Amino acid sequence: MSTDAPERRTYSYLGPAGTFTEAALAQVPEARGQIWKAVSNVGQALDDVVTGRSDAAMIAIENSVEGGVSSAQDALSTIPGLRIVGEYLVPVRFSLVAPRGTALADVVARDLVAVAGHPVAYAQCLTWLGETIPHHEHVVASSNVASALGMLDGSLPAQVAIVAPGVAEHYDVEVLAENIGDNQNAVTRFVLVTGTVAPAAPTGADKTSLVAELPKDEPGALLELLEQFSTRGINLSLLESRPIGDALGRYRFVIDADGHVFDERVADALMGVRRFSPNVVFLGSYPRADRQVVHYPHRYGDEAFVEARDWLRALVAGEPGA
Repeated sequence: MSTDAPERRTYSYLGPAGTFTEAALAQVPEARGQIWKAVSNVGQALDDVVTGRSDAAMIAIENSVEGGVSSAQDALSTIPGLRIVGEYLVPVRFSLVAPRGTALADVVARDLVAVAGHPVAYAQCLTWLGETIPHHEHVVASSNVASALGMLDGSLPAQVAIVAPGVAEHYDVEVLAENIGDNQNAVTRFVLVTGTVAPAAPTGADKTSLVAELPKDEPGALLELLEQFSTRGINLSLLESRPIGDALGRYRFVIDADGHVFDERVADALMGVRRFSPNVVFLGSYPRADRQVVHYPHRYGDEAFVEARDWLRALVAGEPGA
C-alpha cells in the first residue's frame, strides 16, 4: 500500500504576512496546512490560477466603505476560465504601531508626527488621528504592511504607522492603539477563485455572481437587464458598473444575485440575461459568507416553475383538462 502523502495545494493571496487577505484565507478550512503563496497584486494571484501555479486565489472584491474593488472586478470580467467558489468577510480594523519601546504619550508630545499609511487606511482613521494626534502629517505607503516596514527600516520618514492587526503579529512593533478606524462596522468581502469547475450543490444560502454588458446605450436598457431578475423574484445584493474601455458610454455590470444557478428562478433569469446581453460572464454560485438563507415568495419556488412548465407541455400536447 502506498504511503505517499497527498500533494499539497497552493493558494495565492495578497501578501506579505499580516494582510487582511491572509486573514480571509485563514478562514478556509481546506487551505489549512497547505502552501500559501504571497503575491503583490490581484492580477498575479489570478494569473497563478490560470497558469496552474496555484490551485486557488483569495482576492478582495468589495469593501463596505469604499465599495467594489475595481481591479478585481475588471480582472474577473476579462480573464476567462475563472470561478468564484466561496466568499469570506473580514472586519476592517486598524492599529497604530511604532518601533519597539515607543509610548503613545511620547508620540503625542511631538511637535509634528509623521504617520505612514496606505491612503485608504489613512482616510478611514482621520477622526481618531485628528482627535488624538492633531499635529500630524500623512506619509503615503503602498500597503498596510509597507507602512510598518518603511517606518522600521527608515525608507519612510515616519514615526508611527497605520496597519492591519495581523501586521503586529508578524513584525517587531509596539502597538500604541487598536481599533482606530472611524467606522467600527467596516467589512471587506473576499472571494476564493479557482479554475472553471461545476458549481457545488446549493445550500439554500447562496449567491450567484455574473458580469453582463448592455446591448447598446439607449433609454431603458439597464431597466430591461434588471427586469430579468425582478420578474423572477431575485434580489440583487450588488450592482456596479465598470467601463468596458472600448468607447465612452460603454459599460459592463457586475452583479451579485441571491440564489444558486441550480435554482429554477436563477437559471431562468440567467437565460433571460443571455438572450438580452451580447456578453455574459458567469462567475459562479457559492455559499454566502453570512450563511443567511435566501427567502422568496412561493410563486418563485422550483415547484412553481416545474408546474408551469408541465402545464404548458400539456397544453401543447392537447391533453384533456390542461
